[in-house]
Amino acid sequence: MLAIGLALFLGGIAAFVLGLVFTVVGLIVAGVVLFVLSLPALVGLTLVQPNQARVLQLLGSSYSGTLRTPGLRWTNPLTYRRAISTRIRNHETGQSKVNDADGNPIEISAIVVWQVADTALASFQVDDYEEFVAVQTESAVRHIAGSYPYDAEGRMSLRENADEITAAMSEEVHARVRSAGVEVIETRINRLAYAPEIAQAMLRRQQAGAVIAARQQIVEGAVGMVEMALGKLEEKHVVELDEERKATMVSNLLVVLCSDRDTQPVVNTGSLYQ
Repeated sequence: MLAIGLALFLGGIAAFVLGLVFTVVGLIVAGVVLFVLSLPALVGLTLVQPNQARVLQLLGSSYSGTLRTPGLRWTNPLTYRRAISTRIRNHETGQSKVNDADGNPIEISAIVVWQVADTALASFQVDDYEEFVAVQTESAVRHIAGSYPYDAEGRMSLRENADEITAAMSEEVHARVRSAGVEVIETRINRLAYAPEIAQAMLRRQQAGAVIAARQQIVEGAVGMVEMALGKLEEKHVVELDEERKATMVSNLLVVLCSDRDTQPVVNTGSLYQ
């Protein structure tokens, strides 16, 4: 049909020009007729860009198909051809303040990488698929943020289990936007923090937890070192220690090893019991 349209168009122009040059009315009329006949074929021409699709709708009523192959294409002149981009896009949600699973206010935002997979659904299922993706993405992010604690020992948390959380978020976003013909390629959290009103208090709590954890490791290491020291003394028969002297030695070693300040040794010039 494209070749026929072009042939009629070029033939009409040639006949019209020759008719004017040689003053032949018949050629002029033939040129006009050929030009008019070529219009339906030329009107049906549609340019499809790379990573773009054209959704066809016949007379504004029924879905007639989709043009996906890039280039100059011909279709029924009576169809409406809506251009839809199939490029990969990024959508960054706004910063949302949400209460996590423990009731602590947090601030979170995410980036969703998506593209249109089904152009028919994107055209006819929703009014605006871009706005639909934005709204559903923000809703999914808020729901996921409220389903897990920000930080929790022994439980899945937003801060410690980023891979699992983003996977769950991707699944939920995809389930929400699937009806609009949209495919979610990737979802990731790009901001996660406590809300400003509790940030300092939570920072102090985290610091206290870190100090406690460090102290636990220090005590465990000190006990092991004391045990090893007593064992080596007994094994090599360096000195014979009764229970009271062992207790004194253990006490002194634990004080030295567990102290958070530099120790100053004191030399005992008398006996052990003075």
